[in-house]
Amino acid sequence: MSVLVFAESPEGQCKKAALEAVSYARKTADILQTSCIALTLGTPSNASDLGKYGADQIKDIPNVPQHLDGAIYAQAIAEVVLATAAKVLVLSHSSTGKSIAGRLAVRLKASVIPNVNGLPKVEQGFQVNSVAFSGKATATYAVESEIKILSLMSNSFRAEVTSEAKEVEAMQLELPSSKLAIIEVKKQEGSVPLPEAELVVSGGRGFKGPENWNILLELADALGAATACSRPVADSGWRPHHEHVGQTGVTVRPNLYIAIGISGAIQHLGGVNSSHHIVVINKDPEAPFFKAADYGVVGDLFDVIPRLTEAVKKYKASNH
Repeated sequence: MSVLVFAESPEGQCKKAALEAVSYARKTADILQTSCIALTLGTPSNASDLGKYGADQIKDIPNVPQHLDGAIYAQAIAEVVLATAAKVLVLSHSSTGKSIAGRLAVRLKASVIPNVNGLPKVEQGFQVNSVAFSGKATATYAVESEIKILSLMSNSFRAEVTSEAKEVEAMQLELPSSKLAIIEVKKQEGSVPLPEAELVVSGGRGFKGPENWNILLELADALGAATACSRPVADSGWRPHHEHVGQTGVTVRPNLYIAIGISGAIQHLGGVNSSHHIVVINKDPEAPFFKAADYGVVGDLFDVIPRLTEAVKKYKASNH
């Protein structure tokens, strides 16, 4: 018996989501009094670092497609689950994790719990909490299948260094050739990808037009934050669609979400209300977003944001 964690490595490197998943798997293995094994695909450059976050062993399958192929990824991971006798498989609740979770469940006859945001409890069987109804509730699942797949919500479990780097063991599996052909790759622009961001600055129609977006970009740059927008902004072509957050866009869970000029429709709130702290800036004191905010500023964004940006810059300058 063991806990196996699939550590994603987009662009050949294990990033924040992978480190969070390994730390979570380590804690889960401690609860179950078993070992924690990390699995990577395609030999990421920092795979050995997963030992620092709690992996007892690190296995890598080098002969996988460089692009995501859900069928091949699921086959490879399932074979390692069976080879290591893993009873718990931890995935990141990312686009990659979502694309392979169902395939893995069918192959392994396993249960899948999405949006997991807490460690399992084993006093009365195997129980684990998950975010439900777009963050408005928490569901507790009693999992009875022999193999359990837990899909960990981003930013719900902090990555912790507890040990040291370990050697990576290469595994050779006989895998089929990919049936997918990549025609074009469009990469997200910006220095901080939204799913990994701890700080997010988001704007809505209150900016009146794309020519005013530089105000938001300057604040985001000062904070070192990712940028996002509401759906009407993306639909109007002011900003690219990969910045659209909400139920029909990207779901984010940063430590700080700053909403500027966004009214706070229920569809937008569904994608951001799991943020640890929400700050709303809007000139309309009746904006629905204020009901979900931890802090609110009633004021014209064209006056508030430049002053806030300047204050952030002065604070950083005086604390370096």
